[in-house]
Amino acid sequence: MKQWIFFLLIASLSLVSAQNSDQVITAKFLTSADKFKSGDSYQLAVEIQINSPYHINAQKPSEDFLIPTTLTVEVPEGVALGKFDFPKAEMKKFEFSEKALAVYEGTIHIFTSISIASTFSSAEIILKGVVGYQACDDQTCQAPAELNFTQKFAMAAPTETVSYTNQALFSTRGNDQPIVTEENKPARNSIAAIISEKGWILTFILVFLAGLALNLTPCVYPLIPITISYFGGQTEGKKGKLLGHAMIYVLGMAVTYSILGVIAALTGSLFGSALQNPYVLVAIALILIALALSMFDLYEIRVPTFLSNFAGGAKQGYFGTFFMGLTVGIVAAPCIGPFVLALLTFVGEKGDVILGFSMFFILALGLGFPFILLALFSGSIHKIPRSGAWMVWVQTIFGFILVAMAIYFLQPLFPNSLLYSLSQALTMLLGGIYLAWIVPTQSNSKIFPVIRNLIGIIFFLLAVIFASNGFTSYIDERLTENPLAAANKEPASQINWLPFSDEILAEAVGKNKPVMIDFYADWCLPCKELDKFTFSQPEVIELSKNFYMLKVDLTLDNDPVSRELAKRFQIKGVPTLVFLSAQGSELSDLRVVGFMEKEEFLPVMQKALP
Repeated sequence: MKQWIFFLLIASLSLVSAQNSDQVITAKFLTSADKFKSGDSYQLAVEIQINSPYHINAQKPSEDFLIPTTLTVEVPEGVALGKFDFPKAEMKKFEFSEKALAVYEGTIHIFTSISIASTFSSAEIILKGVVGYQACDDQTCQAPAELNFTQKFAMAAPTETVSYTNQALFSTRGNDQPIVTEENKPARNSIAAIISEKGWILTFILVFLAGLALNLTPCVYPLIPITISYFGGQTEGKKGKLLGHAMIYVLGMAVTYSILGVIAALTGSLFGSALQNPYVLVAIALILIALALSMFDLYEIRVPTFLSNFAGGAKQGYFGTFFMGLTVGIVAAPCIGPFVLALLTFVGEKGDVILGFSMFFILALGLGFPFILLALFSGSIHKIPRSGAWMVWVQTIFGFILVAMAIYFLQPLFPNSLLYSLSQALTMLLGGIYLAWIVPTQSNSKIFPVIRNLIGIIFFLLAVIFASNGFTSYIDERLTENPLAAANKEPASQINWLPFSDEILAEAVGKNKPVMIDFYADWCLPCKELDKFTFSQPEVIELSKNFYMLKVDLTLDNDPVSRELAKRFQIKGVPTLVFLSAQGSELSDLRVVGFMEKEEFLPVMQKALP
């Protein structure tokens, strides 16, 4: 009944209103370019100015019986408009209403896009618009009315340069969304999305499982020989004591990772990529080489004297184990896959030290859990009869594996794949020769010579595989490189990459095209994998023609322009791929961190298209 009374009140007030409704609003078209070209698309907006003290109802009124604001635009043949994007309405309460109503006041913009066919040949485009509305002030309402307006736009010649206009306006398109609160705030990365969907308990369980999954990554492999070698020397033999050492060992790893989480929380900076910085990679490689030399029996790694003295007495063994856990935690730190990088990003955004410590501590427990079992197994090796003779030889195998892993960590620093592959091939070749024929052994076992020759053959085969892959990749790169890629020493992906600039971004908005920004670094291995295995795929290349494809080089941390862009887009590590809509606003749900296969990447690109 109240709604009918309200409706009759609106109708009666409309009849008594004496003002000319044509003076209540004005409307005009705004475009993203001063002229149009055949075959191109542009941004288009209708600006409606509502004179004070009036308001008009929203496109979707809060009551069914209210008159909505509508817009129709007539275009000539060969011209097409996109979907109208109305602004968010204001909720206001008036004297004649019992509850707040959805209305527009002041100046509003209705956005769309305009596409001109390549066959369009007229010298100008005439757009005819009609705005349907009902104007009210705080006490009275006018009768529903329509405002007609017409504008002409010139067409540019094929060789004429088009100037882009109203970029500040069109860059706001998509920003006028419903108010975001902490309760309904959308997740900016995968970790936030998991927490939002699963809750904290399940999130911590998933973080633990992610730590377990890290054991499948190559950068964890050096920890295996280190663990076997260290616990193989624990000859005191009691399972309980060995289990205690294993748990302390994993605790040391967890402390290292937890420190990473605390630093990420305190800095919120480009921390993920810092772990792949050339200086860090070289430091990790040197640690691996030092451990490899100890495997070759050139020296024995001991806990520093001052640490031993500090630990003192019976606790010295446990402190040594803890210190070794800290060391291997450093070796494993660069295992920055997409999940870990997302975790760093989430913790950096929150800035919560306790949260950062907790999440990375649980992650490290997942990473270290298999090493407890490995430590228990290694501690029992000494019980094998006559193990000493061949254990020296096994230790040498681990030494060559550590050298190979040191080279693996340095892979992003090699000038090309051939030099990297030849370095690995040489390591395997020398390892095969040394292990099969040179390293002295005192084993009288009949089976040992067979195993020794078999390991030598495996190393030789690995050397051949590395060398073959290196030459194949090198030849492919030389055959497929274009002049621009050759100058940059990057494989050609046939994607039309452009250096990032705000001018190019404005041009993309003006032409109503989405943008993809690739934040990369020369020392970043996943970046090179993206170029080689994803961006080189024909389907990706074809789809990229619908985008402005931009690159930002974060190789040098002292480049102020790159640092500003990294801060502007909140880049925590490389590679990071950022997608912008045709209106210039980021599509945060589509952000990609780390390497992604073509099959996963193509749907992401398609979602970014308007």
